[in-house]
Amino acid sequence: MHSFREAVEARDAAAIEALLADDVVFTSPVAFKPYTGKAMTAAILRGVMRVFEDFRYVREINDSNGHDHALLFEAGVAGKKVTGCDFLHVDDRGLIDDLMVMVRPLSGATALAEAMGAQFDRIRQEALDAGRTPEASA
Repeated sequence: MHSFREAVEARDAAAIEALLADDVVFTSPVAFKPYTGKAMTAAILRGVMRVFEDFRYVREINDSNGHDHALLFEAGVAGKKVTGCDFLHVDDRGLIDDLMVMVRPLSGATALAEAMGAQFDRIRQEALDAGRTPEASA
């Protein structure tokens, strides 16, 4: 089982963040442009944990070289059932440098977009706060 799956299933935000490369690229199923950077990706994933209900992985597919993984999941968002997939690429250090999420059906993706939109000010602030050093926030 991939360590990202274990961290997500445990709802361990710190473990998830520790698996992300500093320059990770996150491609959202509901945003036009990808997001870059560990702080922003970790904040988005914390937001997702707040909006997904009854999240569970149902299947895992791994390539033979250990760099590419597909984790299929099911969850609920605002009463809508969502089926999706996390596509991960890990670098030579074992850190996730590319994470793309896809979801279906459209009604579920729309519910996810609305729920995440409501979270986005908090997500942005969490990412900004994570990027500050103790000296900068003093």
